[in-house]
Order: sequence, then C-alpha cells, then structure tokens
Amino acid sequence: MRLAELSERSGVSTATIKYYLREGLLAPGRQINATTAEYDEEHLRRLRLVRAMIQVGKLPVATVREVLGHVDDESLGRTMRMGAALWALPQVPEPDAQDEYVRAAHREVGALLERLGWANSRALATISPAYRSLVVAVAAFRRLGYDWTCERMLPYAELMHRAAVLDLDFVETHPSEAQKAEVAVIGQVLAEPMLQALHRLAQEEESARRYGFE
Repeated sequence: MRLAELSERSGVSTATIKYYLREGLLAPGRQINATTAEYDEEHLRRLRLVRAMIQVGKLPVATVREVLGHVDDESLGRTMRMGAALWALPQVPEPDAQDEYVRAAHREVGALLERLGWANSRALATISPAYRSLVVAVAAFRRLGYDWTCERMLPYAELMHRAAVLDLDFVETHPSEAQKAEVAVIGQVLAEPMLQALHRLAQEEESARRYGFE
C-alpha cells in the first residue's frame, strides 16, 4: 500500500507517519522509485502499536523508540527481550536505601519471594523495576502506619501469578518473537489500566454486597 492508504487505514495523518519514519518508530517502506515507497500489513500493525503507546500510554517518542528497539533486538532471548522492553517504560525512582521503611519493605518483599519460591524474581531483584516499585509501595504503606507484611501480600501475589500465566498464554499465541515482545508491552501500557479498572469495579461490587448503597 502507498502512504495515503496507510494513512487512511490507520487513521494517522501522512505528516505524522512521516514524522514516525524520521524518528525511527516505523521501518522505511520498500522504495518503488525516488519519491514513492510501498508499505505492508506489518507497517500498519506497528503504526497502530506506536499510536497506542503515544496516545493511550502517554509515552514520549524517545521512550517509544527505546522500547521498540528492545522489541526488535533479535540478539536477546525471549525473557530478556520482553524484560528489556518493559524496563524501558517509565519506572519509579530508586528508593533511599537508608530509609528505615524502605529497608523494612525490602525484608518483607524478600520474604514474600522466598515464600512463593520465585527464585528468578529474587535473582533479578537488584535490577528489576517491578521489584523496586513493589518496595516503594510497601514502604509508603508502612510509612502511613499500614503494616503490609509478607503474609498480607501472599494471597495477592498468588492471584497475580494466575494473571501472569494468562498473560503469557496469550503472548505465546503470536507467531514471531517481536510480536510476543510487543504484546508484553501492550499488556503493560494498555492491559494494566484495564485490570486496575476491573479491580475497582470488583471492589465496588463487593462493597455494595456487604454494606448496601447507604
């Protein structure tokens, strides 16, 4: 398809597509002549992904470029490819290692991973943004006087493991390694808000069942 058709099918203006091409977010089309290129379904799929990351995920172009660079990196195995793409997304800053609440949170999260038998997560703890985010959240709870312990987090972690199984089952339905990594990114950018909304709806439903609407 030509640029005009790519624009029409994607709903993205030709000027924006040209900008994405210049920024390296979209692979160049196949040159037909000096002024015309041809694009295929892969360009359309990638263009839709880019738009979702920028418009829905509110990610800056530089971050999208970095994420997609990892998605397309064929030198990485599947786990590291998906991990590198996800880690390139915006993350919480490194917590203060001297903070007493942070130290306590590290102990509780470490105990949780030990209890769950998540050896791989323990091995990645020093570099994993997800581990850092969990520590920051637990520390914030403890600072507010809510004692989120290993025991309290355990049933939530078990539920999340079930969700992770569903996530990766879905990832494995896609043919290429790049598409598998893309789906992992989409899950982070789009599915997490969806799951958060489902969680809130479930809380509303359970609250109404327990306490009514008064």
